[in-house]
Amino acid sequence: MFLKRVDGPRQVTLPDGSILTRADLPPADTRRWVASRKAIVVKAVVYGLIAQPEALERYRLSEEEFTLWREAVEKHGDKALRVTTLQKYRQL
Repeated sequence: MFLKRVDGPRQVTLPDGSILTRADLPPADTRRWVASRKAIVVKAVVYGLIAQPEALERYRLSEEEFTLWREAVEKHGDKALRVTTLQKYRQL
């Protein structure tokens, strides 16, 4: 079996004890960003699985958009990434 060489860790352990691997990341060509996919990308960056510049390039995100996702998760948790509740949390 051949493993592709990547920079950085192949997996990280999250504070709740679960393991996040590169295989758990959404595909690079993701067009539909649901809250769960956004949360995985934010967790991957926060816990060091991938670097922020790599995430921005891979998913073609602006720095501003990613920062909004990260701040929403830090302040209100993963549920803040849902489009239906986005305005509610931004007003707080």
